[in-house]
Amino acid sequence: MEDPLAALEQALLPALASGPCFVSFSGGRDSSAVLAAAVSAARREGLPLPVPATNVFPDAPRSSEAEWQELVIRRLGLDEWVRLEIRDELDCVGPLAKGILERHGLLWPFNTHFHAPLLRVAHGGTLLTGIGGDELLGTSQWARAAAVLSGAARPGLRDLPRTVVALAPYAVRREVLRRRFPVDTRLPWLTAEANRELLCRSADDLAREPLGWSRRWRSWSDRRETQIGLRSLELVAEDCGARIEHPLTDPGFVVSVARVAARRRLHDRTAVLRAVFSPILPGPVIERSSKAAFDSVFFGPASRGLSLISAQELSGLETVDGAALRDQWSGDSPDPHSYLLLQAALVRRPPAGRT
Repeated sequence: MEDPLAALEQALLPALASGPCFVSFSGGRDSSAVLAAAVSAARREGLPLPVPATNVFPDAPRSSEAEWQELVIRRLGLDEWVRLEIRDELDCVGPLAKGILERHGLLWPFNTHFHAPLLRVAHGGTLLTGIGGDELLGTSQWARAAAVLSGAARPGLRDLPRTVVALAPYAVRREVLRRRFPVDTRLPWLTAEANRELLCRSADDLAREPLGWSRRWRSWSDRRETQIGLRSLELVAEDCGARIEHPLTDPGFVVSVARVAARRRLHDRTAVLRAVFSPILPGPVIERSSKAAFDSVFFGPASRGLSLISAQELSGLETVDGAALRDQWSGDSPDPHSYLLLQAALVRRPPAGRT
């Protein structure tokens, strides 16, 4: 199908027609696009309107997107909107996450439980997410890789087109990226050897990324971490008696977007969003560059308490620097990349009453 919006709406019809349909709605561009397309499809087909469902965090002001949310809701003319007030419930080792970890073990990503309250609301129906939007609609990592590679030889090469850089042999791209990969890739709570391995794997991963839209999406969808992440969400959905779907990953929509992007030579996220969703989304939402931050909601009282006793335990792992991990978790804003380690510490601990 040539029209990406029509392809997306077609992909949404089964969920809209098979019982109550909710949309995990943050007010970000991806979830807004899914909500708008679902509303458009429901109205055209005479189906019940989807219901936006939002986690609201009064104690985490950086997570607030109320202004953007209300702009979308007004544009779509929706009367029903589920808003769940969340305090410490999404702590990454709190009771909600702990229950999921006890049933399934470690899940990827660490914040899979974020959708659990919304999935409970969607019991007996479907929850739609905007997952896949970053990967399909976002700018290719080659924008950064091209800068790294073209600057590797001499300053005069920094303006080489990214297509020229992408045509370099894989082995060349990998080797240069390994040498010049950004320092911020390193994680301070890992040992030097583990960070070297992380840098090499990150460079290898970036060097393998395809240039084209549809090929890049297929590469993402085939990745092990993608498949594990989607399966993790399915497990939580099954626990809640609901289905979870990610319409931006629909193959028909992906192919349509790829064709439009190639024909119009669109290379950035905003241009693609404008081309696809301008008929149904407010312009300011499409053009926005800001993004909410949810990191603080995952490191609450339960995390603080467990972190005090877990850093030393985890230092026994050959990849972990215990002292650096303790410093990380004692700070005001720990790096969320370390939260899976905290969940691992919880899973490693014996159940209460056992030693």
